[in-house]
Amino acid sequence: MILPVVAYGMPVLRKKGKEITPDYPGLQELIDNMFETMYASDGVGLAAPQIDRSIRLFVIDAEPFAQVDEVKEEEKEKLKGQRVFINPIILEESGEEWNFTEGCLSIPGINEDVKRKSKIKIEYYDRDFNKHTEEIDGLLARVIQHEYDHIEGVLFTDYLSPLKKRLLKRKLENISKGKVNVHYRMKFPKK
Repeated sequence: MILPVVAYGMPVLRKKGKEITPDYPGLQELIDNMFETMYASDGVGLAAPQIDRSIRLFVIDAEPFAQVDEVKEEEKEKLKGQRVFINPIILEESGEEWNFTEGCLSIPGINEDVKRKSKIKIEYYDRDFNKHTEEIDGLLARVIQHEYDHIEGVLFTDYLSPLKKRLLKRKLENISKGKVNVHYRMKFPKK
């Protein structure tokens, strides 16, 4: 089932998500619905807060980035396929910082350069609650960092300079008021 994506301004986007257990009600269906919602919205990642659930869960499938010519061949395979992250913890961020233009399904129509470290070490559970610890770099690390921020109550716009935030203020206000044109269902703050 395709779920509505919550818009900028919804309080759930600013809450730190709670950990879940394997017996979380409807977990497998929720994960399937999140992937369906992400694909229908043309996203490469979706965090539970974006569908109005304040829990530590996000899904990614960064395969669209594997189609980009500038992406190195050895990185393309790493980007393909569905991945589920339950109760993740980024243990370490390292490597050089690099800029990349990010966008967000909850903040449609705004894309800005964000500087992040190039490598992460992350601990998480997959959809079957098997525990993993992985070192990940490049674009996949970037997608994970973006989605991880969501479960921490952080948005990519938080990384922008004060000047850039002022320039975007009206656009952000319009998104929170529902004055945005998207091809997917959204849920807006109540007035």
